[in-house]
Amino acid sequence: MYVSAEAAPAEPAARREPDQARLWFDGALVDADAPQLPLTAHALHYGSGVFEGIRAYATADGGSAVFRLPEHLARMRRGCELLGIAFDVAVATDATLAVLCANREALGQRDAYVRPLAWCGSGTIGLDVGPQPKHLMVATFATAVHLAGTAVKLGVSSWRRNPASSLPPLKLCGGYVNSILAKHEARARGFDEALFVDADGRVVECTGANVFAVHGDSITAVEHPDALAGITRDTLRQLTGAASRAMSLDELIDADEVFVCGTAAEVTPIASLDGRAYRSSRIGTELAHAYRRVVRGEDRAHAHWLTHV
Repeated sequence: MYVSAEAAPAEPAARREPDQARLWFDGALVDADAPQLPLTAHALHYGSGVFEGIRAYATADGGSAVFRLPEHLARMRRGCELLGIAFDVAVATDATLAVLCANREALGQRDAYVRPLAWCGSGTIGLDVGPQPKHLMVATFATAVHLAGTAVKLGVSSWRRNPASSLPPLKLCGGYVNSILAKHEARARGFDEALFVDADGRVVECTGANVFAVHGDSITAVEHPDALAGITRDTLRQLTGAASRAMSLDELIDADEVFVCGTAAEVTPIASLDGRAYRSSRIGTELAHAYRRVVRGEDRAHAHWLTHV
């Protein structure tokens, strides 16, 4: 159990608005606007935190379910271990389901983006992460699909992805400044998203999505040691039997179609890469529909990936 000296007490139930969003903070459900992060929190200064992006979907039976929750929390635990943050998967699971239940009741929220975050709080301002108290929160948001649209323009970034030898490809808060810089540059250049390529011309990933290429009827999941081991990527590989291997930028540009995937992006066909238009998005579009059937519990063969709320 996480206990925080910095946590704000929950308002008495009688004073709460019926449509007030809730979140889980250090062991208790509180109003979403109640907790306040101290300005001296270590994570605020150094990015010493770990997060996950998880999705819950409305299901045909009138309920909702979280997609591949154990896998997301297992990956979060690995990141927390690196920062010396104790992380109990069972506690995080219960917290996630409690917040989803509370916000379904208060807001009617069945489709939701779930954000668990563990971080180092106030204590010292140095780089040592030992002395600070450690905290955990889980919040949910109305979903907005990352890269939503049918004509996503992808551009190669001038920035390199953080090398795994310097920063492991996990969801460490501070590491995502790398993605922010690349995304900001891409937008300024008129693209929707940025593609990281390494110094040897090999494709890594996008700022928040893994890359797939289609050559004829062959589907390939682009593999790179600096890329996040995406859970959506793994899902699509299991659904399609796609091969996983390294790929050069030239080979990606020469593909018949390209699509990217991630928890927020789901499955998103790419219309163009640095101005090179892809004429087809057939396979990507078909997979996008198949994926939506899986996450909403319409494909019973993969019901084991759902944690019902």
